Amino acid sequence: MSAEGPRRDVRSAVVITHSYPDQTADALAHAMAAAERAGVTLAAFAEEREKHAATAESLRPAEDLEGEPDLSLVLGGDGSILQALRRFSGSGVPVFGINFGTIGFLAAAESEELDDGLERALAGDFDVMSVPGLEVDLPVERGVALNDVSFTRRPQGRVAELSYSLGGDELGHVRCDGLVAATPVGSTGYNLANAGPILAWGVEGFVVSFIAPHTLTARALVAGPDDVLHVSNARGREPVDIELDGALVGELTSGGEAEIRFHHAAATLAQLPGSSFYRRMREKFGKLAGE
Repeated sequence: MSAEGPRRDVRSAVVITHSYPDQTADALAHAMAAAERAGVTLAAFAEEREKHAATAESLRPAEDLEGEPDLSLVLGGDGSILQALRRFSGSGVPVFGINFGTIGFLAAAESEELDDGLERALAGDFDVMSVPGLEVDLPVERGVALNDVSFTRRPQGRVAELSYSLGGDELGHVRCDGLVAATPVGSTGYNLANAGPILAWGVEGFVVSFIAPHTLTARALVAGPDDVLHVSNARGREPVDIELDGALVGELTSGGEAEIRFHHAAATLAQLPGSSFYRRMREKFGKLAGE
């Protein structure tokens, strides 16, 4: 993950909001007013315009924009920011998040900094960071995960029996509730709950960890960026669900195998100048620890 560039020219922005519209209705009104003052065309996709039907009449349909917008403005938490990163993956459109969620690890600004965050986002006063992802060989529109790829047993189903290999060598084969492959950005999510290691932003590689392994010997492993990961479901076992960033996209059948590859620059994240990964770690997870 790398940061680059001075102030950017923002003429159009697509806004994406929290899944609970009441939490961001006022913030959206602020964003619309700020965009008008800045001379920025603020647009939204159909689902957003329907979500905020009472206040979004002046939002331009994003589908009518010529080409890609200059910015994706997110008023929401990490889930909403990930949604935007996936939607604009490969386009170079920077995603600037203002946190209206619980943690907001990916956000550039907090909700109490709304006006300043909007002003800086719409003025292009932010750094741009290339975010790596994980590509999965699935027949889906966006087969790239920015956070993690998870393989999980289904509710009420038997314990799964999963294995993974790197470089043609099997490195783990256990009964478990599932397996997670996480990017550096995603290493503070599901992987962290599995007691997997945190990868600092800028680390080239990804981490593989088991979910609730039924063994004392299963250990998380950090793989290199050129390593190809193969995840297998044992023959005779039930299918397991495959999720990309928490969204169900398919299943790994009995005896099936999935291939995952590291993608060096899958999406673009906006952050304020001077932002530090380690300060963010302390602030976000220190709060959860009650500091």
